[in-house]
Amino acid sequence: MIDTHCHLNFDSFDGDRPEVIARASAAGVTRIIIPAVDRHTSEEATALADSSPNIYAAVGIHPNSTANFADSDIEWIDALANQRQRGKRIVSIGEIGLDYYWKDSPKPVQRRAFEAQLELAARLELPVIIHNREASDDVINILESWANGLASPLKERPGVMHSFSAPMHIAERAVKAGFYLGFTGPITYKNADELRRIAAWIPLERILTETDAPFLTPTPHRGKRNEPSYIPLVVDRLASLRGMSSDEMAAITTANAERLFKLNLVGA
Repeated sequence: MIDTHCHLNFDSFDGDRPEVIARASAAGVTRIIIPAVDRHTSEEATALADSSPNIYAAVGIHPNSTANFADSDIEWIDALANQRQRGKRIVSIGEIGLDYYWKDSPKPVQRRAFEAQLELAARLELPVIIHNREASDDVINILESWANGLASPLKERPGVMHSFSAPMHIAERAVKAGFYLGFTGPITYKNADELRRIAAWIPLERILTETDAPFLTPTPHRGKRNEPSYIPLVVDRLASLRGMSSDEMAAITTANAERLFKLNLVGA
């Protein structure tokens, strides 16, 4: 199994990070992708990826970190991605997108940063990890336009809508545009019937598993810090929705993550 979205560099893991990684391995979670939210966390994520053959990084600027975005920010993202890509340790640009829930950055600035990072991802032929909170229409309109202009091979693997929580019609448009959907702890929550309906509908080859740790802890651990060792709980719920075994779902989602992020080419 693969945790395709875990903020393992956050300070909530400072006291027991090696133990968290060990528990994940013991639970069958063989690889972890750490997305960044700004320059500092991009550097942290790449450092952690350098420290372990089973950890990978994404670099970029989260929408809530874009208030002071400048065109020069693309330069450090580009430089960091190019430097680390040589060792295949950076597998994505992210987490990027739009967030209209928090008011940390003006919408026009968020959109400018989002589109600039999408342009960079296309040039580097790296998939994107997309954050979307209460901005579904703008996010999907931007992504459809961007994906439509991509060349192969990125056109077949443009990215993932992380911790998917939008309505079904957004899921349909995202899948049609080539995107994967990431499912996290909320798939196990009582009030998540619409999310489970989407998970039961989506083509199997587009499903990814995530924790978004330390956030969005699945049942029965809700209320505690989330961590990668809880990925089997997400896999189990997805498997039950599709009428298959957990082992089958684990194999499918692992292959999907390997394909999207080219994890099988790491070290090549």
